[in-house]
Amino acid sequence: MAFSDQFLDELRGRVGLIDVIGRRVKLTRRGREYLGLCPFHKEKTPSFTVNEEKGFYHCFGCQAHGSIFDFVMETEGLNFPEAVEKLAAETGMEVPRETPEARENQKQRQNLFDVTEIATTMFEKALRMPQGKEARDYLFQRGLSEETIRRFRLGFAPSGRHHLRTALARKGVDPKLAIAAGLLVEPDDGDPYDRFRNRVIFPICDRRGRVVAFGGRTLREGQPKYLNSPETPLFHKGQTLYGMHLAGPAARRAETMLVTEGYMDVIVLAQAGFEHTVAPLGTALTQDQIQLLWKVTREPILCFDGDNAGQRAATKAAKRALPHLRPGLGLRFAVLPTGEDPDTLVSRQGLGAMQTVLDAALPLSELLWRNETGGRIPSSAEDRAAIEYKLNEHTREIQDSIVRAHFSRVFGERLWPQQGASGHKHSQQRRSWSKRGAWAPNIHITPNETVPVKAASERHEELLLAVVINHPSAMDDVGEDLGTMRFSLPELDNARQEALKVFSDNPGLERSELITHLIRCGHGDVVNCVLGIEAYSFARSEAPLDQAVSGWKELFRRRQRQGLIEEIEEAKRASQENPSPEARARLDVLIKQKLRLDEEESASIACA
Repeated sequence: MAFSDQFLDELRGRVGLIDVIGRRVKLTRRGREYLGLCPFHKEKTPSFTVNEEKGFYHCFGCQAHGSIFDFVMETEGLNFPEAVEKLAAETGMEVPRETPEARENQKQRQNLFDVTEIATTMFEKALRMPQGKEARDYLFQRGLSEETIRRFRLGFAPSGRHHLRTALARKGVDPKLAIAAGLLVEPDDGDPYDRFRNRVIFPICDRRGRVVAFGGRTLREGQPKYLNSPETPLFHKGQTLYGMHLAGPAARRAETMLVTEGYMDVIVLAQAGFEHTVAPLGTALTQDQIQLLWKVTREPILCFDGDNAGQRAATKAAKRALPHLRPGLGLRFAVLPTGEDPDTLVSRQGLGAMQTVLDAALPLSELLWRNETGGRIPSSAEDRAAIEYKLNEHTREIQDSIVRAHFSRVFGERLWPQQGASGHKHSQQRRSWSKRGAWAPNIHITPNETVPVKAASERHEELLLAVVINHPSAMDDVGEDLGTMRFSLPELDNARQEALKVFSDNPGLERSELITHLIRCGHGDVVNCVLGIEAYSFARSEAPLDQAVSGWKELFRRRQRQGLIEEIEEAKRASQENPSPEARARLDVLIKQKLRLDEEESASIACA
């Protein structure tokens, strides 16, 4: 079965390579890539890398290499069509069948690409003709160089209703094809005419650099300033970013992507050295466009004007991103001085002024905080409660439990600073890492007993760290899992990271040496707390190593299971509120992951 490039490109865009491989391989981020133990050969030192941006995996040990489709084929014993169908089912996409109609549609798409390329060349030539002088003058006045004009393939659509139609006819292009490409308009009287007339032309390309649509800026008063192509088989406005085909490589070098509001912003900034710049196409940033940005960079910067409209656009983008946030994926927001856009700021004040704006970009959480509080904390409890309610509304939109917990903690700590991150209502339940000494646990379980859900998360984290401190040699069995998690309390997580770091440098570290190192690094309160836990025999220093490892892995599975349960509940609510194929597919994937985890847990119990 053959699949169109369009379908495969869309499928790659919807399915995360990290998500698919992460089901079988425990991955840890290393710079732009992820690292784990190769699933295709036995190894103790991770040499298997995954590059989400470039869309492939590679093992430096056995040389295994391939795409997301290759991975599914190799790990599940499927052929290519079966792998495609499996991934499509997970995302709710319908697989197009190989039919005469499908083959005709693919041929039609290629014909449309041919037509848009012919039109682009014509617009480029028209810009350099005498009739294009006014358009050239406009571009030069905006500070664009000849090289920049050529790089972005800027052009000119002459006046007259039939200039392009006539030129295309000379090339043998059927008017119906030009209409389908969005180049001609077909009125009721049936006499097609040029859509773009007396306008500077901005070709819009897909990620592969193929022209799919056009934007046009008028050179006359009394007309809409900008005009875009309509939706076509090639062009879907909400799934395309202007300049993406040129910005991608630069964004990978800069490790960020800059998102502005218009064509000229992208072009002027790229010419000034900010080549990693893109823009949506006259609309607010969509979910699809945010996902497209995250394929390239973990934290793109959205640059908006400082006026009310710019603030509204920033808030809208932030809210749209909330349900899709994941650990390591976010947005930052750069706010320009009032009355400035990127183009004018660079022209008037230079690159330094623009860089200053970008350096001051706010994290998404900070933007929401400032929107709701105005940058200050009200004095009355009533006003604080009202703000807390609004912030909680934002937090509830976050589907990922880890990110949601961090947002809640950050907002709580700032809103009720005198009472801790859990908020004023929960302050009596919050642990203190102060000089009063280690907190004493008040519940007692064995590894086979259950823990109250409310207490489980933090308690489990303490136990996981206690096992590692008391049994450094357990790191051979649990180190990889420990490296993939993040503890909810910053103090615990900082100690976890320090332990991983020192183990990496000193694999044979003894218990006393590890404790001394952690205390010297400022983690003494955490060490005193976790080593003061006496209720769990497997975590004590005198426990046999195999018992310690077994207890650790049991808690790790419970932690995974609880996280999946929370995500499933969130996915159920999302599916009920918005019963889309994508929402249902996400719920199905989470349920399958939980079933697989339950099966593994049952198998481990049977073997015990």
